[in-house]
Amino acid sequence: MSLSAKVNDAIKQAMLAKERERLAALRDIKSKLLLEATSGVGGVVTDDVALKICMKLFKQRMETYDLYVAQGREDLASVELFQAKVIEEYLPKMLSEEEIHQEVLKVIKETGAEGPHQMGMVMGILTSRLAGKADGKVIAQLVKGALTN
Repeated sequence: MSLSAKVNDAIKQAMLAKERERLAALRDIKSKLLLEATSGVGGVVTDDVALKICMKLFKQRMETYDLYVAQGREDLASVELFQAKVIEEYLPKMLSEEEIHQEVLKVIKETGAEGPHQMGMVMGILTSRLAGKADGKVIAQLVKGALTN
């Protein structure tokens, strides 16, 4: 079952259960998927594209949550956190920092990269391998740290 179909089913369930907060997050995902489908050629959103959209939505919610917490707006922060958790249900399990570090070391060994000047090559491989499973900033930090040592 595609990610779009899963979201549609979840919307129906949330409507039947009258879960307004959950429904709002799910409808946001669906609207972004529909926007992507109508902006591209063919009108079909692949699971990879849908995953990237969900990752972006999750990141946006977490950034907004952090902003609201910093401003002392706990009422708004809790809504953003709830929506982020709903969106997170549709993302693959994120790798821990240790698991990412192991992948970084493996790719460095495979490519024979020896210094920071080869960071782009290592990042290119890792971002495709770990797409949807790890944050790009974390990957970049670990690659930089591994190549500078």
